[in-house]
Amino acid sequence: MLEDSDRQNAQLALILLVPAASIGVAIALFIAPGTIGTIVSVLCGVWLLGLPIAWSVLGDRYQLHLSQPKHQELLAGTVLGLLMFGIILGTYWLFGQHWIDGIDAKSKVQQMGLSNPTIFWIVQAYFVLINSFIEEYIWRWFVYRKCEILIPGTGAIFLSALFFTLHHIIVLAAYTDWRGVILGSLAVFLAGVIWSWCYLTYRSLLPSYISHAIADFALSIIAWKTIFS
Repeated sequence: MLEDSDRQNAQLALILLVPAASIGVAIALFIAPGTIGTIVSVLCGVWLLGLPIAWSVLGDRYQLHLSQPKHQELLAGTVLGLLMFGIILGTYWLFGQHWIDGIDAKSKVQQMGLSNPTIFWIVQAYFVLINSFIEEYIWRWFVYRKCEILIPGTGAIFLSALFFTLHHIIVLAAYTDWRGVILGSLAVFLAGVIWSWCYLTYRSLLPSYISHAIADFALSIIAWKTIFS
């Protein structure tokens, strides 16, 4: 049975971690774009990356381990990822391309130094292969497990998906209009629900990581078309 100290521990962890993602993107995209915004964004990223490990190992005495990949996990991640890939591109071709301000998006990309095609794809490779895993590690492995302490079962799935969505709303607001923000936020929330469910079901990051990476590749295609077409 969980003690009050366990719940307080989980609450504190979430308070310290969750806002950092929104702070980083808000400063980088709106408040101080450019060098200052990039520095703050990197510092917030380091915090998001380091806090879960430090908290889990030093505070919770969690034993880190790698599990053997299972065929069922690989299959689930691939199938879910391909479904998301099709839905993302289909939604973009039907609606999203009309809601994105291409000129404003190109301006923000230039401020971030991503207007060179080679640099663009290097950064996208990072987001598809590495950042997708980092996000799963943060939002499923750590945040979902803390939410599970506060609200067991299905409630934790929706709470962690909500936390996962918050900073994405800010990102969407920087590149699309209100329709894109609403539709994109709903899509991110549903993806968070699916990936949290995957972690609850398999207790492994592999299914959510695979599907997340495939979904992010679809977003990279959209970004390429928006910026360079």
